[in-house]
Amino acid sequence: MQKPSIPKGTRDFTPAEMANRNYIFNTIKDVFRLYGFQQIETPAMENLSTLMGKYGEEGDKLLFKILNSGDFISGTNDAELLGRNSIKLTNKFSEKGLRYDLTVPFARFVVQHQNEISFPFKRYQIQPVWRADRPQKGRYREFYQCDVDVVGSNSLLNELELIQIVDEVYHRLNINVVIKINNRKILSGIAEIIGEAEKITDITVAIDKMDKIGLEKVNEEIASKGISEEAIAKLQPILKLNGTNAEKLGQLKTVLAASEVGLKGVSELETIFGLCEMMKVQTQMELDLTLARGLNYYTGAIFEVKALDVEIGSITGGGRYDNLTGVFGMEGVSGVGISFGADRIYDVLNQLDLYPETLTEQTKILFVSFGEKELLYCLPWLSALRQTGINAEIYPEPAKMKKQMSYADNKKIPFVAIVGETEMSEGKVMLKNMKSGEQSLVSLEEVLEKLN
Repeated sequence: MQKPSIPKGTRDFTPAEMANRNYIFNTIKDVFRLYGFQQIETPAMENLSTLMGKYGEEGDKLLFKILNSGDFISGTNDAELLGRNSIKLTNKFSEKGLRYDLTVPFARFVVQHQNEISFPFKRYQIQPVWRADRPQKGRYREFYQCDVDVVGSNSLLNELELIQIVDEVYHRLNINVVIKINNRKILSGIAEIIGEAEKITDITVAIDKMDKIGLEKVNEEIASKGISEEAIAKLQPILKLNGTNAEKLGQLKTVLAASEVGLKGVSELETIFGLCEMMKVQTQMELDLTLARGLNYYTGAIFEVKALDVEIGSITGGGRYDNLTGVFGMEGVSGVGISFGADRIYDVLNQLDLYPETLTEQTKILFVSFGEKELLYCLPWLSALRQTGINAEIYPEPAKMKKQMSYADNKKIPFVAIVGETEMSEGKVMLKNMKSGEQSLVSLEEVLEKLN
């Protein structure tokens, strides 16, 4: 018989792993709610008409498509089948696909429900997404996204609150991070000043690699895109910016003096840094001009969060966009959002071993018994403990003491209540601390006291 398996790029999670994952999700959710964000969910599958064309050509290829139910060949003729044109056939065979991210479904949701929701609309969404990518370390075909966005407001207070959320989440998770921040308008200003406004994407794609390949190689890549030596020379002081955030902004004001859009970007960042200082954001923040993610999408602030103690890509990222819902015919809805990479955060916490110890102790106490009478004696105790919110369980049939004890050990249950003739006659249980091995004969009140 063939051994059962799961598709490449997907994972099973054990109870212990789920406890750790829920610790991450619950921490993040608690912080989202603190700032007035509300949860929504959208279906795992969307109409392909909603998804196609929203992620560029590459993204379209990575969409998992779902075969129409029933006789999916019925709408095609022999000539089409023999033509073997997979794109044309897919369009005939499939009308739905698994969602590729949470942003496009969110845009659809806002347009579809625009008359029921209040703007500014503050939503968060934590759900799996699917990509037909080549699986490799840290890259899966099914993974969770954890998005928080506010749409329908241009205020920079929203940027501040997202930074505060990042600050609070990572403070609670005990992960040291740096928040890198840039502004799309500054990048546009730079391209304008050096006289290459239409080449902004080429320039920023190259700049984005600065960390990996260094200044010299970045200059070579920019030159290979047909950008003049003169323009590259003008770019150098910008690429070599250093000093504090305030000093960098000061230098940028001089460099971008002739660019209206560039100066607007500088002023937006000054406001954001000023608000963060006023609100005493503890996390280190760094103006990073090489940060150029999502350029065909973001229009203002761009954020990226990197863990400082682990070699891993960014663990949170996002920015301000001006036209989320335009693709669905609803123009001019500005928003700002960030996405927490739950799977990467999970890897960081695993590597640094930062989970609180109590996580795996989901059951606080196990009742061990030696016969039918003892089992029945334990049931009211279980009820009383559960009513006060203590996770309690009973070994469901009389078995050897060793077997019941190793069950408690395997599940890392900290206390065991042993019940035999003696305990029943006194109306008590023998409570054993599994860590220290100490035992004492106690009443229900004393058990409650100890476990609470």
